[in-house]
Amino acid sequence: MTFRLYPNKQIEQYLRYHRKLHKDLYNAAVNNRFYQYQNFNHSVDYIEQQNCLPAFKDVWIEYKQINSQALQATLKRVDFAFERWFKGLGKRPKFKSIRHYSGWTYPAKTGYFVESDGESGYLNLSKIGRIQMRGQAKYWGKPTTCTIVYRNGKWYASITVDVLNQVLKPEILPISAIGIDLGCKSALSITDGENHQQIDAPKFLRNAEHLIKKASQDKRRKRAPNRKKKIKASRRFKKAQLKVSKLTRKVANQRQNWVHQVATEIVSSNSFVATEKLEVKNMTRKAKKGKRKKQKAGLNKSILDVGFGMLRSTIKYKIEQIGGVFIEVPTRQVKPSQTCPKCGNQHKKTLDIRVHQCSVCNYLQDRDIAAAEVMLYWAKGILPGLGTSLVDAESSSSTSRTRKTAASMKQLGAMKRQKSVEVSVKNELRDVETHSSGGANCG
Repeated sequence: MTFRLYPNKQIEQYLRYHRKLHKDLYNAAVNNRFYQYQNFNHSVDYIEQQNCLPAFKDVWIEYKQINSQALQATLKRVDFAFERWFKGLGKRPKFKSIRHYSGWTYPAKTGYFVESDGESGYLNLSKIGRIQMRGQAKYWGKPTTCTIVYRNGKWYASITVDVLNQVLKPEILPISAIGIDLGCKSALSITDGENHQQIDAPKFLRNAEHLIKKASQDKRRKRAPNRKKKIKASRRFKKAQLKVSKLTRKVANQRQNWVHQVATEIVSSNSFVATEKLEVKNMTRKAKKGKRKKQKAGLNKSILDVGFGMLRSTIKYKIEQIGGVFIEVPTRQVKPSQTCPKCGNQHKKTLDIRVHQCSVCNYLQDRDIAAAEVMLYWAKGILPGLGTSLVDAESSSSTSRTRKTAASMKQLGAMKRQKSVEVSVKNELRDVETHSSGGANCG
């Protein structure tokens, strides 16, 4: 849970100073790894850098006032960046400027103390001071880690806790089952098979787009920084940049608040949710060069404005929290928008067709509602025309073991395939050795 911090002027100076020291340590650790490898062909790991911290603090004595475990967490952050780079999951680690270094972490229960019962209170940071914080946690327990974050001119504390003696599941678990279809016009189309509901997309970005565009134009008229030419940003540029970031942050906060409200309303009366498995990253790729490039850009903006990924993940974790079942229907296999929920007939429809009308059973329904019905029936195993099973779905529930069985079968199949490949390779090598030995004997 995240709390907003309200430091006074003196404590804010201490916060900025500690943030700068952690940033410098991060850059020094990155430079040390590259320098050792390029000049001595020596690969530095986290343990080696951690063991060098005492000697480092003897030279740079200002680091003696910072909690040692917080310094270790910064080095761990460097190690994590290099691991991602080695695995091909991230780019080459770079030196960070103070603008792009958000904060630091206290990974254990030392260096900070929380005076709160989950609603507002105070945060005591070692060598910094006592800071008032505001916020409310849904569940509270014993604090374990604390991360100080600086974002858009404001300070925050992200605190993780061990929830002790807390009942996360409701006394009476709702038994309703629903299917949900996500869209741009109607953000959520919800059905339980009989009752239907559609929630319109709030369009927070679209409504604030003209303000962001105007503020961005004003920002471009100011003197921007240029490192190559050694030009610093003007005060007016910084002020304009702060205005743009404030508007975009407001849009993000509005979307996040709306997502949590919708997810809470859904979970309060349902414990079984079926929705489609969406690859939002693939859906919002840039269009190739062509006539419909602007249309694709507009569609991408609408998808991101609704927040498909945030909606799905929020509903999922809230359903899991109460012990419910969350099913992700394989879209490519089931094709919810092309399938009739009554007879299972599949008929391809373009995006401009917003009404589902089956040519076989004459079922007439809104396209999004019909897709939600298909997903619900598929998850229940009662969709006509398709042999459905929860084993093929992305089910995440503490009470269901079908997913584990499916995973074990997949692993068994992979092992069999690997074994067959190894056998074939051994046979090829044996044949090559036989031919070579035969050739040698003939010679």
